[in-house]
Amino acid sequence: MKLSEKIRYLREVEGQVRGLDRALTQQEVVRALADEVHGGRISQSYLSQLESGARPHLTNTTRMVLAKFFKVHPGFLVDDPANFEAELRTGEILDDQLDLWLVAGAERFCKRDPELSRALLAIAHREDSRRCLLLLEQVLKTPALVERLGAVLKPGNRASDGERDDQ
Repeated sequence: MKLSEKIRYLREVEGQVRGLDRALTQQEVVRALADEVHGGRISQSYLSQLESGARPHLTNTTRMVLAKFFKVHPGFLVDDPANFEAELRTGEILDDQLDLWLVAGAERFCKRDPELSRALLAIAHREDSRRCLLLLEQVLKTPALVERLGAVLKPGNRASDGERDDQ
C-alpha cells in the first residue's frame, strides 16, 4: 500500500471516528493538526501532494505530526515494500486493506453513483466487512433469494420501511 492511499484511508477513518459519516477534508486535517497537535502545522497543498503521490516521502517531522494526529505508529506512514505480502502479517492488516479498497471504490463512484458509493462505505465501516462480502456471495448464489430480497427491500415497500407484514 502506498503512503498516499494510507493518508486517504486515515482521513476517512478519522472522519468516521469524529462522527462526520464522511472523510475529513484535507483542509479539516490541516486545521485540526494546528489545533490539536503541538507543532502540527502543514499546508493543505503539501497534504495534497502527499495524497496524490507527487511527494512520495514525508519529512520525519511531518511523519511524527501525522502519526500523532491519526494515532498510528510512524512506521505505518511509508510505502509498503514492493511485493509486500500482508497475508504474512495478520488478518487485521487484510481487513484494513479490504476496507481501504472499499473506501477507494466509494470515492470513485461518489459522483457517478452516490447510492453505490454509500453502500461501499457502509460495508467498509462495518467491523466485519469481510464477512459481509462473503455473505453477499452466498446470497448471490441463490438467485431466488436475490429476487425476494430485492422485492422486500425495494424503497417504498412496507416491509422495508419498518412495518411488519403479519402474513
